[in-house]
Amino acid sequence: MKSVPLLPHLFDGLLRLHLLVFKPSVLSLIDEIETEVSKWKGVKITSHKYGGLQFNYKQKEIGHIHGNGMLDVLLNKTSKQYISDNKRVREHHSIKSSGWISFSIVSNNDVQMALKLLAMAYNLRYKNQSDLYIH
Repeated sequence: MKSVPLLPHLFDGLLRLHLLVFKPSVLSLIDEIETEVSKWKGVKITSHKYGGLQFNYKQKEIGHIHGNGMLDVLLNKTSKQYISDNKRVREHHSIKSSGWISFSIVSNNDVQMALKLLAMAYNLRYKNQSDLYIH
């Protein structure tokens, strides 16, 4: 899919359309996460190369949300081990044995966990102590 230009974005758009029809509340949760993370110092939101919203801190990706509510976050292996007790946080769906984790956003309760995971990634990459975001 990634070798065909724009196909990932079309697929992601279809995932979002599916959510709009069958689970519109999840789209609102994604918007809530996007709104909050966009307020963090140094964070910019762009399109992810495989579809979805990408969160960048100083031009480096910290995570992204696909149109189906799947949040992927880049941690280090120590942080990943720290959160491994949470059964909802899984190995990345396609990049195993890395710092990437996946978390499905399905209910209102998931917003705080999603923000916590993104904050962990953000804090791992901050360059200036004043940028540190404690969630």
